[in-house]
Amino acid sequence: MTAGRFSRQSFLGKDSQLQIARCTIGIPGLGGGGSHTVQQFAHIGFKRYVLYDGDVTEDSNLNRLIGAESRDARAQTPKLHLAKMMILGLQPDAIIRGYACKWQDNPEPLRECQIVVGAIDEYRGRRELEIACRRYLMHYIDIGMDVHGEERPVIGGQVILTSPGAPCMTCMGFLTEEKLGAEAARYGNAGARPQVVWPNGVLASTAVGFAVELVTGWMRTARPYAYMVYNGNDATLMPSKTLKGLERHVCRHFSVEDLGDPVVMAL
Repeated sequence: MTAGRFSRQSFLGKDSQLQIARCTIGIPGLGGGGSHTVQQFAHIGFKRYVLYDGDVTEDSNLNRLIGAESRDARAQTPKLHLAKMMILGLQPDAIIRGYACKWQDNPEPLRECQIVVGAIDEYRGRRELEIACRRYLMHYIDIGMDVHGEERPVIGGQVILTSPGAPCMTCMGFLTEEKLGAEAARYGNAGARPQVVWPNGVLASTAVGFAVELVTGWMRTARPYAYMVYNGNDATLMPSKTLKGLERHVCRHFSVEDLGDPVVMAL
């Protein structure tokens, strides 16, 4: 690896590339949002990954699946294969543990991660992933987008960072019993959700930025949590109003007694 390759991101710190290379990133879901994050993490220099996705490329994926080509839809190329090729094309010595399944079907490898980035559609899946990250002392970054309305569609989305000991997604008002209940009531009847490439890019880039700050500390902010709200119609990304008053908030949804076997941080 030439020294000049990462010269333009040297502002991240003297040992930043070593820290980045040592960090293990978990990405459950390699679709529109997940494929964006894979590409960016590989460009930055991350070398250790735990990836999950059992789906194959279809024609309807080609409007947003980074790394996919028309021939991949015809060949039904696994999304996991596309992600691996993107990483290895930029980081040939990367260590990739890939699983063609949902993370819940094989959660053990995920425990090796320091940071998990999830692009999951369901609220229940988000809650399960946050619980796993809390139990094993991992940072969790959630990204998601949706399109509401028919006459005047509105693109919305969020990027949320949660860390052990800091406010969780319930504290921040994103996960609620009402949302979980409404989702359970329409289970199996939700249909295909609208997705396009550019909001995924904005949200994924923000998530990757949070991850780089966690690893390198280049901004000197020590930010343990964040909740950014995206309005695609106005092209804005702003902190959620629900963060007000959380500066000294103590999370009561996760207890220190609920920990599993802690992962030894390798940073």
